[in-house]
Amino acid sequence: MTKPVLDQTLQSLDARSRDIFRLIVESYLNDGEPLGSRNLSRLLPSALSPATVRNVMSDLEQLGLIYAPHVSAGRLPTQQGLRFFVDAFMEIGDLSDEERRVIEAQVKAAGAGPSLEHLLTEASQMLSGLSRGAGIVVATKTEAALKHIEFIPLEPRKALAVLVSQNGDVENRVVELPSGVTSSQLHEATNFLNAHIRGRTLVEARVEIARLKEETRAALDTLSQALVETGLAVWAGPESGQPAQLIVRGRANLLENVKAQTDLELLRHLFDDLETKEGLIQLLDVAEAGPGVRIFIGSENRLFSLSGSSLVVAPYRDKEARVIGALGVIGPTRLNYARIVPMVDYTAQVVGQMLR
Repeated sequence: MTKPVLDQTLQSLDARSRDIFRLIVESYLNDGEPLGSRNLSRLLPSALSPATVRNVMSDLEQLGLIYAPHVSAGRLPTQQGLRFFVDAFMEIGDLSDEERRVIEAQVKAAGAGPSLEHLLTEASQMLSGLSRGAGIVVATKTEAALKHIEFIPLEPRKALAVLVSQNGDVENRVVELPSGVTSSQLHEATNFLNAHIRGRTLVEARVEIARLKEETRAALDTLSQALVETGLAVWAGPESGQPAQLIVRGRANLLENVKAQTDLELLRHLFDDLETKEGLIQLLDVAEAGPGVRIFIGSENRLFSLSGSSLVVAPYRDKEARVIGALGVIGPTRLNYARIVPMVDYTAQVVGQMLR
């Protein structure tokens, strides 16, 4: 919600309208149930009749902040109402010293593991456990200097490409082979690449191979040349079709407290979206577009708009302050935003420190 719209909406609400709206939203965030006028009148600090409460609720509906899911039912916040609540009323909590120690200890323990993927997987799992949502992490491919590459044949048209960086990270990727490739040609392409990529980043390796292109034509046959180009393309980012790594943990948490068929249908859309890797690199763009933690509610989140989910996401950065990944929590729109925002923020800071 833009600031002018936010200010205008705030000015249109008197004290009792704000109290009623806040109670409706807080009830939804706590249990997901509509809140009716009779129960509202009991919860309000000042004595108001159910009829008066209904009049106020009608005004809030006119503003597009709440709606009735069924005839004669209580009221729930709309997506616009949730955004208004987050922007205007929500007080972001802070983590306790103990919570900070737990997050820091778990991330540092994961950082002592065998690989970057292990660190990110553990961070995702930790966020899932603490938030009761699904922890999600997306990471760009790092530009570490390379140490070794190898092709291992799997099928007549497929091989496993194994890349080892000088910092010890190992990445495996199944690649399609040109028709008719033999084991000796795989070995020849492996030897050629290792002779020219060691100590270079992917960008530097591609520049070097381009410089040696005429020589490679003389040194390698046509199939081996295609393997060299395939081997580099696999690791060179967008050309591989998989520019980022996505890790999701805690999907079972999303099935908790599902009470209606419509909820299950929304979850099905979300699971389908999470299975579709294409486009998820946009999470990095989302995280980089603004400072700190960002909250996307329902259709504001273009990646998961069909599922009506909310996403709380923050970037983590390298020593040059460049965004190299994003982590966060995705779940139903009634996430505990006040608790999850500082949790995501601090985890992103600790992960960034570990990677630096």
